Amino acid sequence: MQSVTRILILEDSRDSLAAVTAMAQRVSKGVSVTPVNSLEEARAALNRAQQPFQAFLLDINLDPDDKEDISGMTFAREIRAKKEYAFTPIVMITSITNMELSAYRELHCYQYLVKPYNEADIEQLVGKLLFLSQQGETRESFVMVKKDGVNYKLFCKDIICVRAVPRGVCFVLTREEMKVPYLTIKQLMEKLPKERFMQVHRMCVVNLDYIDCIDTVNGLINLKNGETAEVGVTYKNKLIHVIKGKDN
Repeated sequence: MQSVTRILILEDSRDSLAAVTAMAQRVSKGVSVTPVNSLEEARAALNRAQQPFQAFLLDINLDPDDKEDISGMTFAREIRAKKEYAFTPIVMITSITNMELSAYRELHCYQYLVKPYNEADIEQLVGKLLFLSQQGETRESFVMVKKDGVNYKLFCKDIICVRAVPRGVCFVLTREEMKVPYLTIKQLMEKLPKERFMQVHRMCVVNLDYIDCIDTVNGLINLKNGETAEVGVTYKNKLIHVIKGKDN
C-alpha cells in the first residue's frame, strides 16, 4: 500500500491555488493536498488535521491590497511553534523577495521559491518533499537540520552528543562534527526522543547509549568516543536516576 504525503498549500489567489494543487497532485498518486485560501482557513486545517502534514507551501502576502501583509510568515511561525512540526519542511512560494533571509534564519524554511514559477519548478519541489516524507517513515529515528540552505537527516544512533556554540549548536557524530546555526538546545530537545537523549548541562545534550561512565565527584561524563561532558548541578540527580533505571 502506497504511503501518503500530506501537503498544505496556502495561497490567496484561487487561480494560483488551483494551479499549484493540480501540479503537485500530478507528481504522484501518493500526494494529498489540502488547499487553503486564507490565514483563517490555514489555521482551521492545521487544527483539525487527524494526521500531521509532511510539508507546507505558503504564500507570504495574503492580502493583495496590503503590500506590508506577511500573514504567511505569521502562519509559518505558528507551525514551527508546534512540537510535531519543529523540522517539517516549509516552502515559501511568493513574489516578496526581501523576506528570504528571515525565512531561512528564523523559520529554517526548506526552500524559498520566488514567483513567477513554472510547472517544472513545482514538480521538482514536490518530488523532493515526497522523497523526504518517504525517508521519514523508516523505523530508525532521526532529526532534520538545515545548514547553508541544505537539509540534513541525522540518525539518532549516530549522534553522540550536542553542544551549544555561539549562534547555534554542534553535533558530535560518530564520524564527524557538524555545526548547525540558528538552532538551540531547547529547540532540539523538543524533537529528540526523550528515552535516548538527556540534557546534562545547559550547554550540552548526550546520547545515553554513548555514556561509558559517570564521575559523580567531578561532575563529568566519559563518553565512548573518548570525550567528556560536564554535568550541571541541577541535572546530576536526574542523570543518575535515569542511568540506574537503564541498568535495571
